[in-house]
Amino acid sequence: MFVKKKIIGILGGGQLGKMVLDVSNKWGIDVHILDPDKNCPSSRLCSKFFVGDLMDYETVIKFGQSADIITIEIENVNVEALKFLESQGKKVFPQPNIIEIIQDKSEQKKFYLKNNIPSSSFKIFEGIDKLKDLIIKGQVSYPFIWKASKMGYDGYGVKKIVDNKSLEKVNDCNFIIEELVQIKKELSVMIGSRESGETVVYPVVEMEFNNESNQVEYILSPANISKELEVKAKKLAHEVSQKFNIYGIIAVEMFLTNDDELLVNEVAPRPHNSYHYSIEGSYTSQFEQLLRSILDLPLGSSQNIQNSVMVNLVGDLNSKGPVVYKNFDQIIGIEGVNPHIYGKFETRPNRKMGHITIVNKDLKKAKDIAKHIKETIIITGKKWVK
Repeated sequence: MFVKKKIIGILGGGQLGKMVLDVSNKWGIDVHILDPDKNCPSSRLCSKFFVGDLMDYETVIKFGQSADIITIEIENVNVEALKFLESQGKKVFPQPNIIEIIQDKSEQKKFYLKNNIPSSSFKIFEGIDKLKDLIIKGQVSYPFIWKASKMGYDGYGVKKIVDNKSLEKVNDCNFIIEELVQIKKELSVMIGSRESGETVVYPVVEMEFNNESNQVEYILSPANISKELEVKAKKLAHEVSQKFNIYGIIAVEMFLTNDDELLVNEVAPRPHNSYHYSIEGSYTSQFEQLLRSILDLPLGSSQNIQNSVMVNLVGDLNSKGPVVYKNFDQIIGIEGVNPHIYGKFETRPNRKMGHITIVNKDLKKAKDIAKHIKETIIITGKKWVK
């Protein structure tokens, strides 16, 4: 191995961990994984696997003691345990205080406000009754976006509220409501930083969402925006990264409004769905960049090799259970098609089961191929969802 022997511990063993392991295994780096699911995608690829609750203090402490460097693939982890491990000399990326802010959407929004980072206007609530009272008094009006403060992930915990009926469907928990911003596009920018001071910025990508599930459906790289907006988006993402003072990688999601303003929506201090395309489409994938950054190695080029479109493969809405992939033979021979199956044994409606990246110098052609794939591949289970 070409770096000093260090064991990396990752909290979470889903598809993000699996794709980090694809790089670490090539580089001969020992990686330990902690995940509550003994059959998670990373369990069969890591040097050592631990079954346990990511939110349990003692479990995270015990796991962390087995590694020199600790990182995450999901934000829902026990931060107090990570703070303790950091105090004992363990390197933790991203830093626990950053994870603590990002875990709570209320704290995220307050952070943006405090640091003059442009974001949509918001209100914080500790229960649904106060919001209903303000609506009755005319101090809050429909429509707006409702977000659970904690534990939201992958489109869950986010709803567009248009009337009393839709409001009745949300959970009574701590939450925020945000202004429903009129937007042209949703964008993302990935930043990589290491302790020695080096930083790289990836090309701006465009995210297209499924209106029903609120999940990303397609990623287009590069985004179809002006050079002026590209420079502005990269500058804003870099500013966000600096304000957090983060080491590792961070994806900054943004709204491009109808007035060509950029507003930060949310951030993810880990590998992100919007940069999966980078495995084939960039000189250095986000997963390799994560390893470079936390090992404090020289960062790789973030530039694109080729234009790319990524399409998410999700479970069929009408079935669940042991997974069956249908019609793969119909798309596997198309030039530029790169499939990634995550190795999850069970499917359910809208569960991310894989993705496919299409590389092509013609971005429109790549998007057409991605749409064809989306219409062709069926990911189903053996049980019908009622």
